[in-house]
Amino acid sequence: MPERTDFTALIAGHTSVIKMINSGEAGLAVLTRLLREVEPAVGAAGLVFVEFAPTGGRVIAATGSAEFVTGRPLPATDPATVCLLSGPPVREVRVDAIPGALADEVAARGLRRMILARAEIGGLTVGSLHALYPEGEPLDASQRAVVGYVAACIAHMYGDQTGLPVHGDGPVVAALADGLAVVDREHHVRLWNPAAAQVTGRPAGEALSQPLPFPLPPSGQVLDHRLPDGRWLRITSGELPGPGTLRVVTFRDITDQQRRDNDRDLFVAVTSHELRTPVTVIKGYADTLTDHWESLSDDDRRQAARIIGQRANELARLVDRLLTAATENRPGGEPAAPFDLADALRAAVPDLPADVRHRVVLDLPADLPKALGDRHSLATVLTELSTNAGKYSLPDTPIEVCAEANERTVSFRVADRGIGIRPEHVERAFDRFWQGESGDRRRYPGAGLGLYLVRQIVEQQNGWVSLRPRAGGGTVAEVRLPRG
Repeated sequence: MPERTDFTALIAGHTSVIKMINSGEAGLAVLTRLLREVEPAVGAAGLVFVEFAPTGGRVIAATGSAEFVTGRPLPATDPATVCLLSGPPVREVRVDAIPGALADEVAARGLRRMILARAEIGGLTVGSLHALYPEGEPLDASQRAVVGYVAACIAHMYGDQTGLPVHGDGPVVAALADGLAVVDREHHVRLWNPAAAQVTGRPAGEALSQPLPFPLPPSGQVLDHRLPDGRWLRITSGELPGPGTLRVVTFRDITDQQRRDNDRDLFVAVTSHELRTPVTVIKGYADTLTDHWESLSDDDRRQAARIIGQRANELARLVDRLLTAATENRPGGEPAAPFDLADALRAAVPDLPADVRHRVVLDLPADLPKALGDRHSLATVLTELSTNAGKYSLPDTPIEVCAEANERTVSFRVADRGIGIRPEHVERAFDRFWQGESGDRRRYPGAGLGLYLVRQIVEQQNGWVSLRPRAGGGTVAEVRLPRG
């Protein structure tokens, strides 16, 4: 680092930036070039410029050792944002004195000191310039003055509004919740507001002057478009008045809406199908008891009552699954705590459905370490996995439950000797409402919710669950939880 500012290099670099502007270049390209020229002149390890809008700040340009922070957001409520927008307009600060994860990352890379200068127009802060330095000799007063001067030059660029701000044309556009873009006749982006960057995951620096990253509907029409990552956008467009043939495009993420619509239709179909069988059986046996009570023997009455009870329990479990999946309420939710996994599994077995309970064979080591999670939700996990194992295997075959541990996790497996699972279905089986078979002739009943709920419960506890075919036939379900 030079002992004082290299004014010769500063003037030469500034002259090259002015030539860029005079040749018609503007916006982010000019701003980045300015930072690259100023960095060596003031002896900084890196320069950073944060642009501020009503929604908060975002790093839109960075150089040198600080280039890794480009694109990082600073929400309006972030303590670091409050710190940057308060105090004298030009000052020297310790990076480790600024709260927040971003400052911690910068300091961890050895950049411990910073000259901060706000870019202001009429008292309104449009951004802040940061010259970062490692530990060393005290910074020269000329370095602070130059950083303040450059921040004022950047503020002047914002005042001209030639390609700046990057994330919108003033506070109204910047504050829009919907993504907004302005495109030219070749559909290249000329304006990209903060919501557009958030919706698409594409920062303004990557979007500006590039083709619009999705189809453009005819003016006045609406298009629902699915992105490669599976998300859905609802896009509208319209002509801007004037001779420039510009078009304004608005868009929003409707993935959740699409999913809710699809799930609603599927929920109705699955519910009507799965409720029909137990309700029909319950009604049939109830009618038999009502109409033929006197002619039935005591054994027949007890058998009918037993079947009604079994079917009512199945119906209650099904309704609970349907409501849980439909409302997105997850079982569990208790704070994670160490618990005895083997003891929890033993305690859960007596509450299993009777036709499954007598088939369960436990093989649990006495020295199994504790798991970290929600003990109460384990009963639900074991019920769903063992019921699933029982459904796809013969009634007289065992359902084996064993457990083990390694250095990082504690796990248990539920294994059967049934029809097995196809390798291409081991992940799809966890999808909500997914069925290995479809139509009214399915051999195995169910709503397709048990494994879906199991995955939600287990992953909520920082664990994971998997299925795999069992050697010799059958399926193995494995649940892994962190060690307590």
